[in-house]
Amino acid sequence: MQGSLMVDIAGTWLTAEDRQLLRQPEVGGLILFARNIETPAQVRELCRSIRALRPDLLLAVDQEGGRVQRLRRDVVRLPAMGQLSGRPDSPELARLCGWLMATEILAVGLDFSFAPVLDVDHQRSQVIGARSFGSAELVIELGGAFIAGMGDAGMAATGKHFPGHGWAEADSHFAIPTDERDLETLKRTDLRTFLALLPKLGGVMPAHVIYPAVDAQPAGFSRRWLQDILRGELAYRGVIFSDDLSMAGAHVAGDAGQRVEAALTAGCDMALVCNDRGAAELALSRAQRLGLTPPPHLASMRARRHVDLDYRQQPQWSYTLQRLRQAELI
Repeated sequence: MQGSLMVDIAGTWLTAEDRQLLRQPEVGGLILFARNIETPAQVRELCRSIRALRPDLLLAVDQEGGRVQRLRRDVVRLPAMGQLSGRPDSPELARLCGWLMATEILAVGLDFSFAPVLDVDHQRSQVIGARSFGSAELVIELGGAFIAGMGDAGMAATGKHFPGHGWAEADSHFAIPTDERDLETLKRTDLRTFLALLPKLGGVMPAHVIYPAVDAQPAGFSRRWLQDILRGELAYRGVIFSDDLSMAGAHVAGDAGQRVEAALTAGCDMALVCNDRGAAELALSRAQRLGLTPPPHLASMRARRHVDLDYRQQPQWSYTLQRLRQAELI
C-alpha cells in the first residue's frame, strides 16, 4: 500500500540510506530533481531500480517548460507557457506541448509531472510570471489544451497552485506570501481557472500562500480551503498533493513533523518533504505515529501507458516538433 509521504534522494543512483527510506511503508512517492538527472537513459535505469525496490511508489518530477524543467539533456527544451499566448493557433500549440512533455517524462519511467501551472499572471508574483499561461481566460483555454495533450500521452495532470499564487508577490520558496483579497474576489479572478479545469485534473497542489480573509493558515494547511471549499463546494475528488513542506512558506506550521501532520490532517493526500533528509526522517517519524491510511485514489496518478524509448519514430513526434519549430517555440 502506498504511503502518504513523497521524498527525494541525493544523487543519480540509490544509496543504502535511500533504499532504507524508500522501504518504509509511509513513503508513497519519490520526486526527482535536477541533481538526480543526467540523461534519459540514466533516469530510466534509476526508475527501474526504484521500481525493483518498491513497485508501488509514485515517481514524479517538475517539468513545466521554461525555467522549471528538470530533464534538460537529450529532451526538447519546452518554452515557458507564457510564450504561447497571442497566437491564433495557441490552443493547438499548448496541446502539443502537453503531449510532448508527458511523452518524454513517461519514456524515462516516471509517472507524472507536477504540471500545469494554473495561476493567473497578474504581473506581480516573483515566482509565477511566465510560468503562467496568462490571464484567467488564457489559463482556462491553454491550460485545458495542455492538460488534454498530457492525457493523450497517458499522463494525469496536476494543477497548481490552488487557489492561485499569481497575486501574492513573495516567493513561497523563501518567504510566507499573503493575498489579502476576499473569497468573492478570488472566485471572480484566480479561482476561475480551477473552477473550470478541476474536472480534468488528476491532482491539485495548494499554494503556500495565506489568504487571511478566508483562513489564517496557508491553503495547504487549511481545512477551510481543502475540505470546505475544494472537496465540499467544488466537489473535487482527485488527489491533493502538498507543495514542498521544506519551503519557507510552509514553516509557519512548525518543524517538519508538525508540517506533515498539519498538511495531512487538513486534507492533503500526499505530503512532499524535499531537499532535507533530516526533515524527511522527522516527517516519517510523525507519519508513523499518525498511522493514516492513504486514499486509494492515489493510484490514479500512475502512468496510464508505457512509452518506449523509440517514441521519436512516431508520426506524432515529427508533427509536434515541426509545428513547434514553425512557431519558433523550440
